[in-house]
Amino acid sequence: MTIYVDHTHLGRHVTGLERITLELFSREALAPLDVVPVTAHGTGQMIMRQTLGLPLRLATPSSVLLCPGFPPSPLLRPFAARVLPYIHDVFLLTRPDDLNSRARLYMAAPFRLALRTYPRFLANSRDTRQKLAAHCRPDAAITLYRPPVRNIFGLSAAGRAERQSDGLRLVTLGTVEPRKNFIAAARIVAALRAHGFSDAVLDVVGRQGWGDDWEALERFPGVTLHGYQPEARVRRLIEAADLFICTSHEEGLGLPLLEAQYGGLPIVAPDAAIFREVLGSSAAFIDPTDPADAAARIAGLLSDREWRSRYVALDEQNLERWNALASADRNAVINLIAKLARNPMPTPLQPRGDQVVGH
Repeated sequence: MTIYVDHTHLGRHVTGLERITLELFSREALAPLDVVPVTAHGTGQMIMRQTLGLPLRLATPSSVLLCPGFPPSPLLRPFAARVLPYIHDVFLLTRPDDLNSRARLYMAAPFRLALRTYPRFLANSRDTRQKLAAHCRPDAAITLYRPPVRNIFGLSAAGRAERQSDGLRLVTLGTVEPRKNFIAAARIVAALRAHGFSDAVLDVVGRQGWGDDWEALERFPGVTLHGYQPEARVRRLIEAADLFICTSHEEGLGLPLLEAQYGGLPIVAPDAAIFREVLGSSAAFIDPTDPADAAARIAGLLSDREWRSRYVALDEQNLERWNALASADRNAVINLIAKLARNPMPTPLQPRGDQVVGH
């Protein structure tokens, strides 16, 4: 039995999707399983291998495929019992207006087809699992596979509790496109500047994506668009910040929020189920659609004389909690993949542990 892993999307951009693939679906992450990554060079080769190359590999009965990136090609549907997709979020279905034309054609349609027909999935959070269950076939089994969070930027919380205020600097990470809703973060900073924090600034770190959000952000006072930056530069920007802010319309996980906690920063995030799940009691939750109220909540956070030391401790506790959950998930998923490799034929699906059946 050969266990293939779709790595064809790697090497193009380093976004959350690529980082999760490397974190959870590398040879090292899946050891002791013997997996064979399928790679590609350039967009054209990626499309060809996803569309034709992967189905050809599955034509051999003694093979299974893990899909941690793009939705499975429609040509993989006959082999669905031997394909295990990893679901990062469901915004391809729930937020069509946040998709460009290529995503609607190449990703949304195959994603919808896979959800309707595939017997099992992996999901990155309980929130994603719940949303996924509303769209997949009634007997589909959904197993949690939460990623561990490493200190990939080499952040340090040392000295943060004693830091003296020198203005108010917020930072956020992600591709600048509509779904990330950085416009809301800019409006919150504008509200802060109008109500007692005249020197508040926002650093946006991430490449320019589709849409016109980049141009709109350039018109906000105090907002700096840094574009894509190497890890060392990202580390300096995060460590220089006082707060990390997220105002996304929807996330399946929000990995950068957890990664920023290694720096001891307070995290400001939307008051939504996924952020409550990921951050627990370690964050300040806001309504991104109400900049004035969000600014007031941030001001309230800063009014606590011990706010820096308080969030350093909360961040540390939350990272320990999350990584313990991720460790337990890994053991369950390794066993699931090994079982699938030994017996790739369809069998009745039953919920077990952190696995649920669709509806």
